[in-house]
Amino acid sequence: MFDFSPRADAPKSEIHRDLREAALAITAGESDAVANMANVAALIWQFLPDLNWAGFYRAIGDELVLGPFVGKPACIRIPFGRGVCGTAAATGQTQLVPDVHAFPGHIACDGASASELVVPVVADARVVAVIDLDSPTPARFDEEDAAGIEALAAAIAAAIAG
Repeated sequence: MFDFSPRADAPKSEIHRDLREAALAITAGESDAVANMANVAALIWQFLPDLNWAGFYRAIGDELVLGPFVGKPACIRIPFGRGVCGTAAATGQTQLVPDVHAFPGHIACDGASASELVVPVVADARVVAVIDLDSPTPARFDEEDAAGIEALAAAIAAAIAG
């Protein structure tokens, strides 16, 4: 049994570090990529406040396919280059979007989303998935969040590369 809980008063850097350590612990020794993504999505939801969606899109061919997540039902397939997630997958670069309504081609799966952070997960020099975080609060995510989720993505890449 795992019992991971963030300290409510912890600084953001500590929360991201503890999230990464929890993700490494819960994926250690497990080879099933979907199971690992499911547990990491649940950890993200538990550790990071003010989210309305947290999860993964898996890179399959030239599109992203919905993976494990916490939140409302979501778009199932997103072509590379389309929306925030598709842009992150196509460019291999983190997308930190303070106002999703100002992002050209934003795909609104949940009309309540106001800001978004999408981080590519890279294994063997290719994007294998993206971590997608949505919030109903404008500008919810900052550079510290981006760095924390990038470190998480790097840490778990092998566990979700399948």
